[in-house]
Amino acid sequence: MTDSEEILRIASKGDGVTASGRFAWGAAPGDLLRADGSLEWGPHHVEPPCRHFGRCGGCQLQQLDEESLAGFVEARVANASAAQELGAERLAPPYLSPPGTRRRASLRAESSGGRVVIGYREAKSHRLVELEECPVLVPELVALLGPLRKLLIAMGRAARPAGGASARKGAKGRHQQARMAADIEMTLVDQGVDLGIRGLAAEGLAATEAMLDFAREHALARLTMDGGYGFETVWEPEPVAVSLGCAAVPSGSISVPFPPGAFLQATRDGEQALVAAARAWLEGVPTVADLFSGLGTFAFALAGPGTKVLAAEAARDAHLACKSAAERAQVPVFAMHRDLFRNSLQPEELNKFAAILLDPPRAGAREQVECIADSAVERVVYISCNPSSWSRDAARLIGAGFRLAELRPVGQFRWSTHVELASCFVR
Repeated sequence: MTDSEEILRIASKGDGVTASGRFAWGAAPGDLLRADGSLEWGPHHVEPPCRHFGRCGGCQLQQLDEESLAGFVEARVANASAAQELGAERLAPPYLSPPGTRRRASLRAESSGGRVVIGYREAKSHRLVELEECPVLVPELVALLGPLRKLLIAMGRAARPAGGASARKGAKGRHQQARMAADIEMTLVDQGVDLGIRGLAAEGLAATEAMLDFAREHALARLTMDGGYGFETVWEPEPVAVSLGCAAVPSGSISVPFPPGAFLQATRDGEQALVAAARAWLEGVPTVADLFSGLGTFAFALAGPGTKVLAAEAARDAHLACKSAAERAQVPVFAMHRDLFRNSLQPEELNKFAAILLDPPRAGAREQVECIADSAVERVVYISCNPSSWSRDAARLIGAGFRLAELRPVGQFRWSTHVELASCFVR
């Protein structure tokens, strides 16, 4: 093959594809793929905004301009619908979160010879890319990376054996330090940054003091450690919480306790886009069952004058957070602790509700959807972070007599192949 071929589209994993089926990583629609595999940039190819792009596995699509990035998000959702012949009556324009808005991050930290690297894995590799910048994350999270490296180094030094230890034992301690590794969870909450460190324990007074000094100096909302026995709070000057939209209170939002490691939508604006869709589709509905409800993101948004919501969640911490917030604010949200994978709401239970909202994990909700299909419920709002599992579940609803009234693509994970959606089914 000697001729260049035009990149026509971006496949689900981020590679550009030509008409003949050739793939090229880092391509944009309109690029020309030469015979030697190199690219000639087209009108939709832009300079990636991050110096780590191409090595860091966090982003796959920074080479796309805004038009082609939106087209990718829309196509991922539309293709999932078309593959199952769902017949969506309306496909809304995609919503994209802007740069610098992702409020939570899961990073890896590893040390070698006293040097600590914090970042994401390289694409298709176990090697870490040391993050010096990240145009995806909110600035508050990026600002902590440098100081956090210094903290982990200090903790590693504090954990070394005392001077009286044998040379053999000291060598063993240095070897363990060289292999130090931890998972870092950072979330921007109402009080600031909630920092969780998993896989590393604070050993000794010096390490504990270093952590407390770090938390105080950087005004952390909370610092927790998990050395293998669950999160332990090291620093939390006031109870950590997040604000969720709630039409049932005068302020328009409700403060909900935020347990360590709890799920939160990736961006505040993306959360608002998903909530707006649910509100539009369920306006005036008297009773709603919010399944896989988490902290109550959708339950609180839907509850209000004339609308009561059942919030069913398996994670005990999230369930209790939702329950306490609802009781404190006196809003019509009734929290239920229930594992919907092992114990789905049955058709006769679902028949008590005028509508169902579900926002399951990436695997979908096959068993619960079967029960919904066998119920008499006439309206279902399905929020999904995985178009593939959503399309499978959606096909079951269509087979039970529902129609897909509207589909809204949402790209909270900017420059990533990870796509979310909101959908409305009417029987």
